[in-house]
Formats: sequence, C-alpha cells, structure tokens
Amino acid sequence: MSPTESITWRSLPFDALHARTLYRLLQLRTEVFVMEQNCAFQDMDGADTACFHLLGESADGSLLAYARLVPAGLKFSEVSIGRVISAQAARGTGIGHVLMREAVRAAHHLWGVRPIRIGAQARLQAFYRQHGFEPASGIYLEDGIDHIEMLRAA
Repeated sequence: MSPTESITWRSLPFDALHARTLYRLLQLRTEVFVMEQNCAFQDMDGADTACFHLLGESADGSLLAYARLVPAGLKFSEVSIGRVISAQAARGTGIGHVLMREAVRAAHHLWGVRPIRIGAQARLQAFYRQHGFEPASGIYLEDGIDHIEMLRAA
C-alpha cells in the first residue's frame, strides 16, 4: 500500500474542529507558508470560521495534507480552494495530487458541481493545470510571492 492510500480524509466546518486539530492545521500552515517560504503574512485572515477544512491524516493522527474550502462570495465570487499544503515528510509521495482531487471532490459535494477559482502561486501553474485549472488573470504579487488566479470550469 502506498503512503497516500493509508490517508484518512475529513472535511469539517470550523466549529467541528477540535482544539488539537485546529492547532495542528495552524501549525502546519505556519511551518510551510511562514517558515519555509519566509513569508510574513496574516494567515489567520478571518475567513477560517466560514470555511470547511479538508484534513489528510495518517493512521497515527499526523496531519499530512490540508486545504481550506471556501464558499462562493467569501474570497472570490466562485467557490475556492486555498491554503493547499502538504507536510514536508509527505512530499514526493503524490500527496499533493491526491489532496487536490479530494479538495475538488469535497467542494463539489458541499456546493455542487460549479466553477472553482484559486489564487495559486504562479510557479505551481503546471501542477494546478493537471487538475483542470486554467490561468484566469495576469500574475500579481501577494505577500511577496507571484500569484495567478486560476479557474476550473464546472
């Protein structure tokens, strides 16, 4: 069995997150987005409470992958997937692709099959294109990193 086959996926609204789970996901987001990418930004942006949180956990409860599922009208007029992240220990296993498939599936389950817009790091365009996302804006600077909006048709 591959490492990605032993992952349990859960999509939870903010109020269903246990304190320890919330701590783990915020810790992972900080490790990658703030520490690894050396990017000081306001991660806790006030949107988490209105979102669903997709958690990819190992059998021992370690958080290996995470994405924030954002309802339409909060970040973009369309549904969105953000804060896409995999733990350092899980990289190279294909977990990022599994995470994106699970995130799209979960967003469709929550809000129906409809377009999904993301604000992607520009260097990851090829990755997101593999999941049906196409560039939908020019490149723009966000938190010191080049980004691009990408849209996945319904």
